[in-house]
Amino acid sequence: MHTGTPVTVLGLGLMGRALAGAFLSAGHPTTVWNRTMAKADALVARGALLAESPAAAIAASPLVVVCVSDYDAAADVLQGPLDGRVVVNLTSGTPSRARTLAEEVARSGGGYLDGGILAVPEAVGTSGAVLAYSGPRPLYDAHESTLGSLGTGLHLGDEPGLSATHEMATLVLMWGMLDGFLNGAAILGTAGVSATAYLPIAQTAIDTVAGWLPGYARQVDSGSYPADDGTIDTHLAAMAHVVEESESLGVNAELPRLLRALAERAATAGHGASGFVALVEQFREP
Repeated sequence: MHTGTPVTVLGLGLMGRALAGAFLSAGHPTTVWNRTMAKADALVARGALLAESPAAAIAASPLVVVCVSDYDAAADVLQGPLDGRVVVNLTSGTPSRARTLAEEVARSGGGYLDGGILAVPEAVGTSGAVLAYSGPRPLYDAHESTLGSLGTGLHLGDEPGLSATHEMATLVLMWGMLDGFLNGAAILGTAGVSATAYLPIAQTAIDTVAGWLPGYARQVDSGSYPADDGTIDTHLAAMAHVVEESESLGVNAELPRLLRALAERAATAGHGASGFVALVEQFREP
C-alpha cells in the first residue's frame, strides 16, 4: 500500500524507470508518463499509475521528477500550468539551460530544483546513490524526505545552475580517470599484460591520488603551489618519457602529449619550480 507523498516521474528510460521504482518501493503513490507507454508496463504491474499525457501526470502529484533526454525535452513535457508543483529536473544539461528552465517553470507557477545523479540505475534507491540538487533551499527541505527514497541527497546551493556545473566538473574528472586507465592498459598490452592484471596497481594509484586531493584543494583555493611532492619540471621529464615510449611502442600518444603541453605552458609561465597544482592556472584560461 502506497501512503507516502504522491510523486510523478516524467521519462522512463533506464534511469527514469529506476527513479519511479525507488519511489514505489518507498511507498509513494507514483504516476508515470513516457512517450513510449509500453516502458511503463513493469511499473504499472507494481502499482504505478500511467498518465495519458504530461499534463495529466503533472496534475496528479505535488512533486514532479523529470528525467528525459535533454533540457529541450524537459521544457517540452513541462508545458502548461505548474501551479503549486515542485519540479525536480534530473536531466543532464548545461548550467545556463538549468537557469533558463528554472525561470520558465517559475513563470508557469511552479518551483524548481535542478539535480544530478551520481550513480548507475541499479544503485538508485540505495544509500550508495548520491543525488546532488541546486535551487531554493526551502523547496529542497520540504521534499528532502521524499527525495531521500532515491538515495543520499546533497544540496549544493540556491543557484539553479550549480548542480549542472558540478556535473560538468565531475564528468571531466571521471573521463580523465577512465582515459588514463585505458591509456595505461594499452601501454601494458604491448608487453602482454592484461588490464585485469594491471587493475590492483591502477586501483592503488587512484586511491593514492585521491588522498592528495584535500591538500591540492587547499592550494587551489589559496593560490599557493608549493612543490611538496615534486615540481612541474620534474613531472615534465616523466611526461617526456611516457610520450617517447608510447611513440616507440606504436601506442596512441595524444593524451600524454596533451598533458606535456599543459605542463610546458605552466613552466613557460614561470611555474616550472612550482608544485603540480599550479596547472590549475592553465585550466582557468580559455
